[in-house]
Amino acid sequence: MILVTGGTGLVGAHLLFELAHKHEKLRAIARSTSNTQAVRKVFGYYRNTAEADRLFKKIEWIRADINDIPSLEKAFENVEYVYHSAALISFDPSDEKKLRKINIEGTANIVNQCIHNKIKKLCYVSSVAAIGNPLNKAVVDETAKWIPEEDHSNYAISKYGAEIEAWRGTQEGIDTVIVNPGIILGPGFWNSGSGRIFSKIDQGLNYHFPKISGFVGVHDVVKSMIQLMESPIVNKNYIVVAENISFEEVFKMTAKHLNKPAPAKKLKKWMIALGWFFQKIGSWFGLKREITYESINGLYAETQYSNKKLTEELNFSFEPIEKMIGDTAEIYRKEH
Repeated sequence: MILVTGGTGLVGAHLLFELAHKHEKLRAIARSTSNTQAVRKVFGYYRNTAEADRLFKKIEWIRADINDIPSLEKAFENVEYVYHSAALISFDPSDEKKLRKINIEGTANIVNQCIHNKIKKLCYVSSVAAIGNPLNKAVVDETAKWIPEEDHSNYAISKYGAEIEAWRGTQEGIDTVIVNPGIILGPGFWNSGSGRIFSKIDQGLNYHFPKISGFVGVHDVVKSMIQLMESPIVNKNYIVVAENISFEEVFKMTAKHLNKPAPAKKLKKWMIALGWFFQKIGSWFGLKREITYESINGLYAETQYSNKKLTEELNFSFEPIEKMIGDTAEIYRKEH
């Protein structure tokens, strides 16, 4: 039996679709508030109604929470392999405790269940945010060292802490692989994560910013996870990034494929600082913050990530980012 956590998210939904082709029975965790039909919708992007229904019915949904031990114990019954993709993504400083609770403590609970049930292999979905800074190198790779004293977001700290829990599991006999994806692009979740790029461009986004980072399509993330789990590779982590490009380029590609005007104005630092100021005031009244003081300079940073380890050790090839954007934009247009 294969267990997938975070099955109703972008990575989890696409992972379940791919696994359903290869296995007769799957189990996925969904919280009581999660919408499993969002996963069925994703299946429908790639197959006709009858086939999508057939594949979706292979999933045994367990209502559980990674911070609720009794429900996890039920979910882990007869499980041999685990894909752990459940996580909270937030850059709001007020979510610090939630990030630690879900990402670190939740991962510790998953690892403990893996140890208790003697599962054969665990794949943990981390992030490039948990990768440290390069040692005298211009490009970040898996040898980068995490320096606690440096300025890290609460999200990055929580993902790094979760990785420590995953590595702890390896010391207690659990074969593990960790993937560190960059910014993941893919269809189905237009109001969260990178999906908002498509909805914002569609609504008429005016500004762009020059930050360069690593981007990857969701299909490549899932493909790398499955290949690593099916390989003899254990107790290693891999950066999963297809291309290092700027948000300005991503916005332009998205606009082109949505047949919308590309954002023409460059976002100035003073504009972001002003936004941070008003969001900080708004937070006093319970409004969500998406801009932190530390992120202001980050929007102008250039971070290059190396995918050499993955491409060489797995003979892995990535889909071009523009093709992923084009395919995702086509699905977006059909839905809207």
